[in-house]
Amino acid sequence: MQAELEAVLKREIPRCQALISAERLSGGASQETYRLTIRESDGGDRLLALRRAPGGHDEGRVSYYPGLAAEALLMQSAKAAGVPEPEVFYVLKDRDGLGNGFIMSWLEGEALGARIVRSPDLAEIRPKLAYECGQILARIHAIDLKATGLDQCLSRLSPEEYVHNTWDRYKAFNTPQPMIDYTGRWLLDHLPDVGAEALVHNDFRNGNLMISPKGVVAVLDWEVAHIGDPMRDLGWICTNSWRFGRTDLAVGGFGTYDDLFAGYQSVSGQVVDPQRVKFWEVFGSFWWAIGCLGMADHYRTGPDASVERPAIGRRSSECQVDCVNLLIPGPVELVSEPDSTNDEMPRNDELLISVRNFLHGDVMAETEGRTNFMARVAGNSLDIVLRDQALGPAHRHLERQRLNALFVADDSLENLRWRLVNGLRLGEMALDHPGLAHHLRQTVVNQIAIDQPKYSGFKTALGHNTSERSRFR
Repeated sequence: MQAELEAVLKREIPRCQALISAERLSGGASQETYRLTIRESDGGDRLLALRRAPGGHDEGRVSYYPGLAAEALLMQSAKAAGVPEPEVFYVLKDRDGLGNGFIMSWLEGEALGARIVRSPDLAEIRPKLAYECGQILARIHAIDLKATGLDQCLSRLSPEEYVHNTWDRYKAFNTPQPMIDYTGRWLLDHLPDVGAEALVHNDFRNGNLMISPKGVVAVLDWEVAHIGDPMRDLGWICTNSWRFGRTDLAVGGFGTYDDLFAGYQSVSGQVVDPQRVKFWEVFGSFWWAIGCLGMADHYRTGPDASVERPAIGRRSSECQVDCVNLLIPGPVELVSEPDSTNDEMPRNDELLISVRNFLHGDVMAETEGRTNFMARVAGNSLDIVLRDQALGPAHRHLERQRLNALFVADDSLENLRWRLVNGLRLGEMALDHPGLAHHLRQTVVNQIAIDQPKYSGFKTALGHNTSERSRFR
């Protein structure tokens, strides 16, 4: 796409003489992001950014996805409302031959969530970020939808519709994940009373914010914006997936509920209802659990079958354990790794370990950028396989035993999972059915022990950490 992109830049960007480089960045699993270096007429170089659909095409996206042209309008409207945003210079057209996307200014700042919660360079600004995020969200929610034309390109979603749409998307994957269905039922039983609808960013979180020592530089990734309950945004930034290990600081791993709510009220004049935020915090884990499975589905069916997508698919269990911690906390027992009696030379685990060490060692030492990132992801995927080999058989054996007892039936694990899932979906099994919460808690926590034992929600489930979210229980 180099030649087509250079032609667009020379035609649409003043003083652009040539495209020097277009580097795809590692962040953004659902869209492509490139750092562009252009040569200007005075001989100097300038950085721009390109945001583009995977392979240039939006096929296979959820029905309410507004498209990249609408994303560009959202960013322009937000910037006009005082929200920190990059300047959008040009929206790609069919004639450009590059697919769907737009070119914007390049901004400097930190966008990696883990660094935002830990970097010494941001230590002074971190305690102020939750309040600032509340202020920014209030400005987003106040944007005039009709005056900007956003009412013509965004879908409207009530909480009930959003739960059903998300749940239906998961059902289409044809995989039985009982905790997801349990959470869907809970959400429908606890739908919030929504007042006035507003623009919802819908992915406002640590990881989609660019931060500098002075504060928020830009709000990124508007691809799932819609019109609905604005409290969705407040609940999403508090979802544990985006705290990056800091369970003691509910807002993005850098701030408190109180500061977020105070910042929001300072601009909007509205007092925030914590229970309404809790609903959306639970929904956030439900939504991202299904979104992770969507990445695995996209790996099987989409145009961008990167090593990152199936790895993200396994992160669904992280979100499911967060749902366990929010809805059915309690004691758990972990399966233990059996002693190895395999005398093969080399064993399967030794083969996998050698490849993982090669990726994490030699490959990462000799690469940079996206290739370096993907080598790390590939090595981490092998770690999941190693843990599954060690713990998976015992975990699934106990899961089947519990399901046999729950249904007083002897059947295959797959059939029993589907029986539980269908019972929850059809309302035939009550959420307080004896033994159900215990079974779900044991199953999900032991699965996350395989998929990602370093995840903070796993430690919370074991009682090793406390979280500010407990105030809402």
